[in-house]
Amino acid sequence: MWNHEEVIETSAPAARVWELFADVARWKSWNAGIETCEIHGPFKTGTPLTMTPPGQNALHSTLIEVIPGQSFTDETVVDETRVVVYHQLISLPSGNTRIIYRTEITGPAAAELGPMVASDFADVLASLKNLAESS
Repeated sequence: MWNHEEVIETSAPAARVWELFADVARWKSWNAGIETCEIHGPFKTGTPLTMTPPGQNALHSTLIEVIPGQSFTDETVVDETRVVVYHQLISLPSGNTRIIYRTEITGPAAAELGPMVASDFADVLASLKNLAESS
């Protein structure tokens, strides 16, 4: 198993960050690792997604857990390797929001895929923070 976690704090309220999470078609505006992203139904548990990284083939993912306003988890299976990414929002007493990205990767290519999947987490969180605070 391969694990990684990144955390950032934003002055934006959790509700604003959640709006950005739930607007899947706009993920590419704050995640440079996505050229296109399409959701095939509502933003809820069980809904499939198609994400295309720049210059690569499309990846097929599924929202395996959605807790509105709090968190969502997506799963992508590549051959026999399972990539699970957790996205969590924690409202802080200060009014700020802590955003947590965590991944757990299992399977034969976990050690190879892990660094590729998580290499941009810090940049993605910084972009998400900037967008949430500017709106």
